[in-house]
Amino acid sequence: MKSTKTVLIAVGLMLACGPAWSQAAASAPAPARGTRVPQANWWSEAGGDAGGPTRIVWAGQKTPETPYTGPNKPIWHIADILKAHQGQARWEQKVLLNRDFDGRYVQMAPGDKTKCIFYADDRVFGWVYSGQVKITIDGHEPKTLPKGWVFNVAPRLSYCMETVGTEPVVFYRTAPAGQVPSYPESETPTPVPGYKYVKVKITSTGGYDSFNVPFFNVGEYGASDRRGERFLYDGHTSSNLNIANNITELPPSTSWGHFHENMQEVWLDVYGSVCALISGEGVVHGEYGDLINANEERWHRATSCPNTGKSIRMAMTPRSKEGQVHYFQTDQPPGN
Repeated sequence: MKSTKTVLIAVGLMLACGPAWSQAAASAPAPARGTRVPQANWWSEAGGDAGGPTRIVWAGQKTPETPYTGPNKPIWHIADILKAHQGQARWEQKVLLNRDFDGRYVQMAPGDKTKCIFYADDRVFGWVYSGQVKITIDGHEPKTLPKGWVFNVAPRLSYCMETVGTEPVVFYRTAPAGQVPSYPESETPTPVPGYKYVKVKITSTGGYDSFNVPFFNVGEYGASDRRGERFLYDGHTSSNLNIANNITELPPSTSWGHFHENMQEVWLDVYGSVCALISGEGVVHGEYGDLINANEERWHRATSCPNTGKSIRMAMTPRSKEGQVHYFQTDQPPGN
């Protein structure tokens, strides 16, 4: 995609706005004791992705656009995954692999149980597509999750999974990429080529806070009027439940959304229907359970599909807590 207005006015904007900010600061009343006072170049403060002054900058995009490699592709349809594994009692299908995340769809047969494992410094999280699974997390009562629930296992807390009932359970799970799990002393580690397991001791703990909960009912959330709730957010991983309202038509083709440097944005459709515009791919149509992947430096924009009602997409991105930059078009309204 190429913008029709490519004149970038960074220097002029910065010079023009600088005196205005200085005058505003000089005329403002003295702040109350303890009040945080923005500095003149307040975009340099530790912060986040929103709330600072608008700046025009140059951002690098690969040319040609970053290709999809390995298991990554613009959209994985859950219907195709289930068809590919038809007749199998248990299976795993890798659908995402990047620097940060290893994402897979998994089916466990009735009666199946997993070993208890944990990861030293990163979370495991996922969502139940169908069936029921009992998850036991260190320090928490076991909980049986039916269709539509998400789970979030904090670092250093071991977890085990067990199919409940007479039907298989199908769920999506994200684990940290390129890492081998650790095990409680009571388990026998599964061998991993190139590694040996040694018995050690740790004093580090894991747990939850106001931004993180172990379990969350997405179906109930979608049927309610609630907004803006989180279930997973830390310095490495962010997984937001992004709600999009019903629309009657897609935004104009001139509205491309945004892109990120050096990272993918991945959405799992967990409620309703999601339509995502991805540069180089066009609009992909996601149904319940489909995984959509906007590759590095590709423009992307996600909405509900027209006339299908509300949708919720479980967005999966790294580094959100530190401020995850969204690059927007210069000739479109903020946020597109």
